[in-house]
Amino acid sequence: MSLQLKEIQIRSDVVFGDHVTVVQPVNLYGCNIGSGSFIGPFVEIQQEVTIGSRCRIQSHSFICELVTIGDDCFIGHGVMFINDLFENGGPAGADKTKWKKTTIGNRVSIGSNATILPVNICDHVVIGAGAVVTKDIIKPGFYIGNPATFLRGINL
Repeated sequence: MSLQLKEIQIRSDVVFGDHVTVVQPVNLYGCNIGSGSFIGPFVEIQQEVTIGSRCRIQSHSFICELVTIGDDCFIGHGVMFINDLFENGGPAGADKTKWKKTTIGNRVSIGSNATILPVNICDHVVIGAGAVVTKDIIKPGFYIGNPATFLRGINL
Protein backbone atom coordinates (compact mmCIF):
# COMPACT_ATOMS: atom_id res chain seq x y z
CA MET A 1 0.00 0.00 0.00
CA SER A 2 1.28 3.45 -0.89
CA LEU A 3 0.35 6.51 1.11
CA GLN A 4 1.04 10.01 -0.16
CA LEU A 5 0.98 12.82 2.37
CA LYS A 6 0.85 16.43 1.25
CA GLU A 7 2.08 19.22 3.42
CA ILE A 8 -0.33 21.87 4.50
CA GLN A 9 1.06 25.01 3.03
CA ILE A 10 1.12 28.69 2.42
CA ARG A 11 2.76 29.07 -0.96
CA SER A 12 5.16 31.91 -1.67
CA ASP A 13 2.82 33.39 -4.32
CA VAL A 14 0.22 34.43 -1.70
CA VAL A 15 -0.04 38.20 -1.31
CA PHE A 16 -0.95 39.41 2.18
CA GLY A 17 -2.08 42.88 3.22
CA ASP A 18 -1.04 44.33 6.58
CA HIS A 19 -2.08 42.71 9.85
CA VAL A 20 -3.48 39.46 8.45
CA THR A 21 -3.98 36.59 10.90
CA VAL A 22 -3.72 33.00 9.64
CA VAL A 23 -4.36 30.04 11.94
CA GLN A 24 -2.59 26.91 10.70
CA PRO A 25 -3.15 24.40 9.23
CA VAL A 26 -4.30 25.97 5.96
CA ASN A 27 -3.77 25.65 2.21
CA LEU A 28 -3.28 29.03 0.57
CA TYR A 29 -1.87 29.46 -2.90
CA GLY A 30 -1.87 32.15 -5.55
CA CYS A 31 -4.43 34.30 -3.72
CA ASN A 32 -4.61 37.85 -2.35
CA ILE A 33 -5.67 38.40 1.27
CA GLY A 34 -6.62 41.96 2.22
CA SER A 35 -5.40 43.91 5.24
CA GLY A 36 -6.84 43.11 8.64
CA SER A 37 -8.36 39.81 7.51
CA PHE A 38 -8.50 36.56 9.48
CA ILE A 39 -8.14 33.07 7.99
CA GLY A 40 -9.14 30.22 10.31
CA PRO A 41 -7.75 26.68 10.45
CA PHE A 42 -8.46 24.03 7.82
CA VAL A 43 -9.30 26.65 5.18
CA GLU A 44 -8.30 26.25 1.55
CA ILE A 45 -8.08 29.33 -0.67
CA GLN A 46 -7.02 28.63 -4.23
CA GLN A 47 -5.25 30.73 -6.83
CA GLU A 48 -6.98 33.63 -8.56
CA VAL A 49 -8.98 34.38 -5.40
CA THR A 50 -9.12 37.85 -3.88
CA ILE A 51 -10.25 38.36 -0.28
CA GLY A 52 -10.97 41.98 0.65
CA SER A 53 -9.88 43.88 3.76
CA ARG A 54 -11.20 43.13 7.24
CA CYS A 55 -12.76 39.81 6.23
CA ARG A 56 -13.12 36.78 8.47
CA ILE A 57 -12.94 33.32 6.89
CA GLN A 58 -13.91 30.69 9.48
CA SER A 59 -12.58 27.13 9.72
CA HIS A 60 -13.16 24.38 7.17
CA SER A 61 -14.21 26.73 4.36
CA PHE A 62 -13.22 26.15 0.74
CA ILE A 63 -12.79 29.07 -1.64
CA CYS A 64 -12.09 27.83 -5.16
CA GLU A 65 -10.45 29.63 -8.05
CA LEU A 66 -12.19 32.64 -9.62
CA VAL A 67 -13.84 33.93 -6.43
CA THR A 68 -13.66 37.58 -5.38
CA ILE A 69 -14.85 38.59 -1.91
CA GLY A 70 -15.31 42.27 -1.03
CA ASP A 71 -14.39 44.14 2.15
CA ASP A 72 -15.84 43.55 5.64
CA CYS A 73 -17.23 40.10 4.82
CA PHE A 74 -17.81 37.11 7.09
CA ILE A 75 -17.58 33.56 5.74
CA GLY A 76 -18.89 31.06 8.29
CA HIS A 77 -17.57 27.59 9.12
CA GLY A 78 -17.66 25.05 6.31
CA VAL A 79 -18.79 27.38 3.53
CA MET A 80 -18.19 25.91 0.07
CA PHE A 81 -17.71 27.91 -3.11
CA ILE A 82 -18.23 26.12 -6.44
CA ASN A 83 -16.80 27.12 -9.84
CA ASP A 84 -17.69 24.06 -11.93
CA LEU A 85 -21.37 23.43 -12.70
CA PHE A 86 -20.76 20.04 -14.39
CA GLU A 87 -22.44 21.45 -17.50
CA ASN A 88 -21.36 18.46 -19.62
CA GLY A 89 -22.53 15.87 -17.10
CA GLY A 90 -19.27 15.62 -15.19
CA PRO A 91 -16.34 17.62 -13.87
CA ALA A 92 -14.64 20.06 -16.24
CA GLY A 93 -11.29 18.93 -14.83
CA ALA A 94 -8.46 21.20 -15.85
CA ASP A 95 -10.52 22.90 -18.58
CA LYS A 96 -10.76 26.32 -16.93
CA THR A 97 -12.81 27.68 -19.83
CA LYS A 98 -15.76 25.82 -18.30
CA TRP A 99 -15.26 27.29 -14.83
CA LYS A 100 -17.38 30.27 -13.73
CA LYS A 101 -16.62 33.31 -11.56
CA THR A 102 -18.20 34.31 -8.26
CA THR A 103 -18.22 37.89 -6.95
CA ILE A 104 -19.24 38.71 -3.39
CA GLY A 105 -19.89 42.37 -2.56
CA ASN A 106 -18.92 44.33 0.55
CA ARG A 107 -20.42 43.67 3.99
CA VAL A 108 -21.74 40.23 3.07
CA SER A 109 -22.13 37.55 5.75
CA ILE A 110 -22.44 33.91 4.75
CA GLY A 111 -23.64 31.45 7.39
CA SER A 112 -22.02 28.12 8.20
CA ASN A 113 -22.32 25.28 5.68
CA ALA A 114 -23.75 27.47 2.93
CA THR A 115 -22.92 26.56 -0.66
CA ILE A 116 -22.27 29.35 -3.15
CA LEU A 117 -22.49 28.47 -6.84
CA PRO A 118 -21.02 30.85 -9.45
CA VAL A 119 -23.07 34.00 -8.80
CA ASN A 120 -22.82 37.70 -8.05
CA ILE A 121 -23.95 38.85 -4.62
CA CYS A 122 -24.48 42.58 -4.03
CA ASP A 123 -23.41 44.55 -0.94
CA HIS A 124 -25.24 44.24 2.41
CA VAL A 125 -26.45 40.64 2.17
CA VAL A 126 -26.79 37.94 4.83
CA ILE A 127 -26.91 34.33 3.63
CA GLY A 128 -28.41 31.95 6.19
CA ALA A 129 -26.64 28.85 7.46
CA GLY A 130 -27.00 25.91 5.10
CA ALA A 131 -28.40 28.02 2.25
CA VAL A 132 -27.58 27.16 -1.35
CA VAL A 133 -27.15 30.25 -3.53
CA THR A 134 -27.91 29.32 -7.13
CA LYS A 135 -28.74 32.74 -8.66
CA ASP A 136 -27.40 36.28 -8.51
CA ILE A 137 -28.52 38.34 -5.52
CA ILE A 138 -29.10 41.96 -6.54
CA LYS A 139 -31.12 43.22 -3.57
CA PRO A 140 -29.68 43.73 -0.05
CA GLY A 141 -31.31 41.58 2.61
CA PHE A 142 -31.49 38.19 4.28
CA TYR A 143 -31.61 35.04 2.14
CA ILE A 144 -32.32 31.49 3.37
CA GLY A 145 -33.02 27.99 2.08
CA ASN A 146 -32.27 25.76 -0.88
CA PRO A 147 -32.38 27.45 -3.27
CA ALA A 148 -31.73 30.64 -1.32
CA THR A 149 -34.71 32.99 -1.40
CA PHE A 150 -35.28 36.50 -0.08
CA LEU A 151 -36.55 36.52 3.52
CA ARG A 152 -36.57 40.21 4.40
CA GLY A 153 -34.75 43.49 3.93
CA ILE A 154 -31.81 44.65 5.98
CA ASN A 155 -31.45 47.88 7.97
CA LEU A 156 -28.54 49.83 6.52
